[in-house]
Amino acid sequence: MSTEMLVILIVLAAVLLLFVGPVAVLSYILYRILLVRTGPEKWGRECSLPEDEEYKRMFDIGIRWFENNKDTKHDVSIVSDGYRLAGEYFDFGYDKAVIVIPGRMESCIYSYYFAEPYVKAGYNVLAIDNRAHGLSEGRRCSLGYKEYRDIINWSKYLHDGENVNTVVLHGICIGASTALFALTADDCPDYIKGMVAEGMYTTFAESFKNHMIVDKHPLFPIFYAAMLQVRLLSGANVVSDGPIKRIDRLTKPILFLHSKEDCFSLPDKAQLLYEKCTAPKTMEWFEVGSHSRIRINNTEKYDKAILKFVEETKNL
Repeated sequence: MSTEMLVILIVLAAVLLLFVGPVAVLSYILYRILLVRTGPEKWGRECSLPEDEEYKRMFDIGIRWFENNKDTKHDVSIVSDGYRLAGEYFDFGYDKAVIVIPGRMESCIYSYYFAEPYVKAGYNVLAIDNRAHGLSEGRRCSLGYKEYRDIINWSKYLHDGENVNTVVLHGICIGASTALFALTADDCPDYIKGMVAEGMYTTFAESFKNHMIVDKHPLFPIFYAAMLQVRLLSGANVVSDGPIKRIDRLTKPILFLHSKEDCFSLPDKAQLLYEKCTAPKTMEWFEVGSHSRIRINNTEKYDKAILKFVEETKNL
């Protein structure tokens, strides 16, 4: 071996040891923090941000809604992809139901907050623990790429087990992406009639990048390495696949709810989603409210938008 080749090999080994190795380790740690449930206390049924006053207020309002309606509730479960999943079904005697799909870290308790307008519209409410959340089994969050099958199975349960003829999906953040994946799946049942998308992003990578920018973390190299970890370990192609790729497959009605203050799912990206969508669609913009916190800042307008949407889609 020549001296030049030996030097090159030494330099490459040094790069691997001093740069690539630590980056791989750090990105894996970030992946585990973001998307792996490492114990039952992680992503449980407690408020995920108790120190955040606005978030805690949403959670407490949801708890009060539960207390006022707990007599209508029964615990439900299904098995999907081999996981036993848990939920709570609030049966008000209607033949229509909404499935509230929360985002990462949140359980069915969080979903109580979004139920009220649907009850006013004549819908029962199914609040679910996504896989790897709350009382549901599972270890990894796959950002909707696998969880959409759970939503289809929950819908089948409502139709076959609870005599529900119409199902609407209400997804928040990652939950909105999950709802879209379900509605554009080849085996989506006809009785899933439409969806409400709150704070839907174009791709998870875009949203996560914005999180890092807001938190003033450098993107290179951890962001790119973490997205590769997600692809390899969760099977989710979060860079080139996502709502922006699938939205034009949607044929059923959709209501977009989006805040102009959303710094994670940026308003201009939401507009791109809306423009690419060819299904019956409505965009409701809100001047105030950070990501996933629209209703707490304009409850009346928010609830009216949902009431109008379900009224317009009830005969489809």
